[in-house]
Amino acid sequence: LPSMQTSGSKPCPCPSFKLREVASMYFTMIAVFLVILVVALQGSVPHRSDFPYKVPLDPQGLLELSWNVSYPEQAVHFQLLVKDLQFGLLFGMSDRGEFENADLAVLWSDGHNSYFGDAWSDAKGQLHMDSQQDYQLLGARRAPEGLYLLFRRAFSTCDPKDYLIEDGTVHLIYGILEKPVHSLQAINISAIHRGLQRVQLLKPNITIPELPSDMKTMEITAPDVVIPSQETTYWCYMAELPDGFPKHHIIMYEPVITAGNEALVHHMEVFQCAAEFDSFPHYNGPCDSKMKPDRLNYCRHVLAAWAMGAQAFYYPEEAGLAFGGPGSSRYLRLEIHYHNPLVFKGRRDSSGIRLYYTATLRRYDAGIMELGLVYTPVMAIPPGEDAFILTGYCTDKCTQLALPAAGIRIFASQLHTHLAGRKVVTVLSRDGRERQVVNADGHYSPHFQEIRMLKEVVAVFPGDELITTCTYNTEDRSRATVGGFGILEEMCVNYVHYYPQTQLELCKSAMDPGYLHRYFNLVNRFNDEEVCMCPQVSIPQQFFSVPWNTFNRDVLKSLYGFAPISMHCNKSSAIRFP
Repeated sequence: LPSMQTSGSKPCPCPSFKLREVASMYFTMIAVFLVILVVALQGSVPHRSDFPYKVPLDPQGLLELSWNVSYPEQAVHFQLLVKDLQFGLLFGMSDRGEFENADLAVLWSDGHNSYFGDAWSDAKGQLHMDSQQDYQLLGARRAPEGLYLLFRRAFSTCDPKDYLIEDGTVHLIYGILEKPVHSLQAINISAIHRGLQRVQLLKPNITIPELPSDMKTMEITAPDVVIPSQETTYWCYMAELPDGFPKHHIIMYEPVITAGNEALVHHMEVFQCAAEFDSFPHYNGPCDSKMKPDRLNYCRHVLAAWAMGAQAFYYPEEAGLAFGGPGSSRYLRLEIHYHNPLVFKGRRDSSGIRLYYTATLRRYDAGIMELGLVYTPVMAIPPGEDAFILTGYCTDKCTQLALPAAGIRIFASQLHTHLAGRKVVTVLSRDGRERQVVNADGHYSPHFQEIRMLKEVVAVFPGDELITTCTYNTEDRSRATVGGFGILEEMCVNYVHYYPQTQLELCKSAMDPGYLHRYFNLVNRFNDEEVCMCPQVSIPQQFFSVPWNTFNRDVLKSLYGFAPISMHCNKSSAIRFP
């Protein structure tokens, strides 16, 4: 569209022009263009296949985003369906979903004309026109279901006001303008109907493997449950495989979402229960209910995980995930996270996951291995930290012992922390040098965890190291956060999906506990307030009594950097490699 160059892109012949006038001319041009376009394109709707990824932005489903990724062009094409357009909308990206320091595409109307432009918000949330227009409007179409807006954005624009689109989680933000506005600056973003949605924008470009002719499907779905009228619910439902179900390979799975609930079903997982129990009780109810049988806590082996915006998950053609047969439990637990911020009442749901499986076993069983930090209070984060780093190691000694000579291939990964986690990265190191990033998420959110297929398979050989680093923010906390299973405790884990399966299930580390004892001794020597070292006081209690001055913080940071580690190189949760 040559006529739609931005004002800043070519030298202006008359210096008396103010940018604002140029901008207003530019927007008037676009406004005319929009009107012409809407008329010209009435009724022609783009093919669904052009935009393979789709997610509802708001809980009512009035805004629906579809997109595609072009790696050759290094750009994302967006299609936004606005079902009930009033006086415009904001759509954009920011570090963690804030409306301050955000990068935005804005469509607004003063009641007569409509304008579209690339804008940014400052630290106070005030909107400004961007001097470099990087959201390129490609078209607008009116259809019976609403207005389609098509626009394009490069991953990287070299504009300091723009968000850099990277691998991993992207926090998308939206706002709906319900009244006419006379200028961009007049939009008060704190007073509009607004929200955020998390997605993985840069989906990997994977060739879909050929599926076998004897493939069968099995749906693990909620039995027509009434979604509770509260913002957050984790629903648990127990299902079981048929009696005497032999060993099969799961080769793909996909979500099954009840029509109309697309904006409420946030994420879902299917877990297999532990084989050491002959039976598990039936259960269908909230996961945090006092009525939930304790035995369900032994259903923790992930078979499938889906989060909003994710597509079908495919196993590589030479591997499948084994289930059924001897030594494998018949019992499965479906867990669904419902996100219902508008507190709808009486909505019924039968969502779940459809497994595709085959009796013709593939060459390799796929396995899941835990990398990162052991769940221990020895690893802690002081309060009031904006970016505190903890690292867990899968060492060369462990991979030397446990991996086959031909190595393993990692094809997918699920990162996991609790509420303070902000970034997670795993790197592969060989001969003391970092060689490859296995998976990284610089805008990680604990509210959006999915199993992600990797862009390229990562080969890991005996003697390689896998180093997982998590960054935490505890600015809203007044006491130390220790490692552990509780939601206010922390974890740093990467569940990697790989083949061929080995005996190595867990390859994690923590600092040697003896060094923590020395740390508490040192704190006592330098501080007036005593940290109680008595043997009966737990490590969390000792951490809670540390006065968090700069000295105590810095010593803990450097201790985590250089103290020896205690290594867990485990066959199953309790058995270690010698």
